[in-house]
Amino acid sequence: MAETPCASATHSSYDRAMIPLRDNIRSTRYPLVNTAIIATCVVVFLYQWLDPQVMAAYAFRPAYLASLSTLGDADAATAGGSLVLSMFMHGGLLHLGFNMLFLWVFGDNVEDRMGHLRYLIFYLLCGILATLAHSAISFLSVPISGVAGLQIGLIGASGAIAGVLGAYYKLFKGAYIRTLVPIFIIFTTVDLPAGLFIIIWFALQLLYGLGSLGSVGGGIAFWAHIGGFVAGVYLVRLFVRGTRPPRAPRILHVDFH
Repeated sequence: MAETPCASATHSSYDRAMIPLRDNIRSTRYPLVNTAIIATCVVVFLYQWLDPQVMAAYAFRPAYLASLSTLGDADAATAGGSLVLSMFMHGGLLHLGFNMLFLWVFGDNVEDRMGHLRYLIFYLLCGILATLAHSAISFLSVPISGVAGLQIGLIGASGAIAGVLGAYYKLFKGAYIRTLVPIFIIFTTVDLPAGLFIIIWFALQLLYGLGSLGSVGGGIAFWAHIGGFVAGVYLVRLFVRGTRPPRAPRILHVDFH
């Protein structure tokens, strides 16, 4: 899962260290919003393929925040629209594929606990806060890296999905995630506790995020992941309906292999 500044649409190999395939928590209703978000991202990606200029036009640039007072109405509308539209665009097929896989595995149960409308608001809010977190780090890095980083466009659903992971961690940390992991050149599956899976994921974001401080250029916006995850952890209780526990797991006996 990677949030990709559009100046350099790359995908990091660390995403393939742990690939979630499914969890063991059953949803009580069909995840309408989660499915709609996935479908929208796919449609937008196809549109990007037909018109590559869309990515550059609607990527969110931290520089927008520095010039809000001087933007005209049209430019302000573009900046505001890109804050939302950018989280539905992706820099490549792997970027899209990994993001949608993470959202498919973790999003349905979070939507089940929140309800459809609350989940949609939660998802968008986490995505916006993730973008603002990335922008804040970009501004803090100006004394080291200069202003060039403020012009790099940010695209991707990763920040919003990180918020979903934060919510999942708070609600379902006792669940298990069937995970595809590489052992040398062979892939095998193992059932990891959801809490452990997400902690490892977050630790990687923090490690790579600290290593990216002060750098300039395209790549992965790790601080969007971090910001989205923290937003999800703290906002989840405001969006969960009641205290209804999740249904029983569909995998009752977990074997590690």
